[in-house]
Amino acid sequence: MGGDHAVRDKARLRDAATVILIRRDGPEPRVLMGQRGAGAAFMPSKFVFPGGAVDVDDLAMGEVPLDPDSARRLSREAPPGLGHALALAAIRETWEETGLALGRPGRAAMPPDRAPPGWRGFLGRGLLPATERLRFIFRAITPPGRPRRFDARFFLADAAALADDPDDLSRASGELGRLCWLPLAEARALEMPFITEIVLAEVAEILRDDRADRPVPFFRHGAERSEFIAL
Repeated sequence: MGGDHAVRDKARLRDAATVILIRRDGPEPRVLMGQRGAGAAFMPSKFVFPGGAVDVDDLAMGEVPLDPDSARRLSREAPPGLGHALALAAIRETWEETGLALGRPGRAAMPPDRAPPGWRGFLGRGLLPATERLRFIFRAITPPGRPRRFDARFFLADAAALADDPDDLSRASGELGRLCWLPLAEARALEMPFITEIVLAEVAEILRDDRADRPVPFFRHGAERSEFIAL
């Protein structure tokens, strides 16, 4: 029975991607966070970064430019090619939830009206997703027994790569409330999921000492215990 339960629980995992946007235009770095709705099925009322699950539209976009080190680490313990869809999902979800496009001027190979539906608005602005500006910094799997489970990859990106004014959140979808840019110390004082606290601490360490050989932590769950490994 235990083995069957583990198989069923693992089958519910969905690949997901999250973006930690960093602003460096003030006296100290700031991150963009928002609050999930009280009625949300996953992490209600918690403050989180923009992000969500990979969907078919991201998979349909094909290969995109990736930071070489991030591409190498994303490929570990993952299906071939998934890193491209993860980077695309990170940008699409950020755009949908905040109205901010992490993109660069350019024309897609396909006309916007023939693009996957979830990408038509983005490409229609004359933008290409700036996937090469995403840095993979963390991976975490939701613990077993939760109503929804995700295999989430966290990406760090500089707000300077946005095609929009970072203060203009007027196009946000409303899925995340109270969207705001906060210094890291203020952000960590908010009510947030445990793993978000861990990721914020990792971001602080990167900002303090960004050495080239820094590993990417991966929080996963074995048959008997949870553990961190390095990617």
